[in-house]
Amino acid sequence: MSECCKSGFKWDAQPTGTTTKLGDLPVYVAGDNKSAAILIIHDLFGWTLPNVRLLADHFAKEANATVYLPDFYEGEVVEPDAMSNPEKRAAFDVMAFLGRHNKDKRYPAIVAAAKQLKSQYKKVGAVGYCWGAWAVFKLAGESLIDAASAAHPSLVEKSEIDGLKVPTQILAPETDPQFTPELKEYSNKVIPTLNIPYEYVYFPGVVHGFAVRGDPKEPTQKAALERAKRSTVNWFNEWLH
Repeated sequence: MSECCKSGFKWDAQPTGTTTKLGDLPVYVAGDNKSAAILIIHDLFGWTLPNVRLLADHFAKEANATVYLPDFYEGEVVEPDAMSNPEKRAAFDVMAFLGRHNKDKRYPAIVAAAKQLKSQYKKVGAVGYCWGAWAVFKLAGESLIDAASAAHPSLVEKSEIDGLKVPTQILAPETDPQFTPELKEYSNKVIPTLNIPYEYVYFPGVVHGFAVRGDPKEPTQKAALERAKRSTVNWFNEWLH
């Protein structure tokens, strides 16, 4: 994992949702639709990052869904200051963090959350950012969700791309050491053969992490992160309603 996975900007607005439990997991919830839900699988900065909670608020309102953002890191939180403070960023050991929160350890709780939502709602979508995107691909491969969106995926394996079974959207920045040119090419070659709806949205001039940690004060990044939000909203409006 590269430096881009722990870089970015904290957004200033205040989230308006509530916190409760989804099964055994603490969860941030926005919206009150009774038939459609969206599961957000967070990046390295976890479920308390204001940015991802603000995205949950937007999706609840604009995609007309109840949005769930659970804590999949068992209470471990990376402070947002680690994105912009050079000393804190240097002290954040990404590889050790990923060892504590690897796929084998974290996927069972993600599956349980998806199954619970599927038991409660007619349609369930899932969107993953960076670390969370591999899990969205796996959920989509097991038909545990009805639609998938992945923004600048990290840790994705080709077998997880091969197995996709539901409508899938990928939001891909121009520069991404995690979702490499090879993986981009592989996705665009393989997914159209899987007999599922597929949307690949390309974002020039931005880097890995832009959709959840982009700088809203820089014009190119602001335009890209807003377009990413609209793209995800449109995708779920199409496949959840």
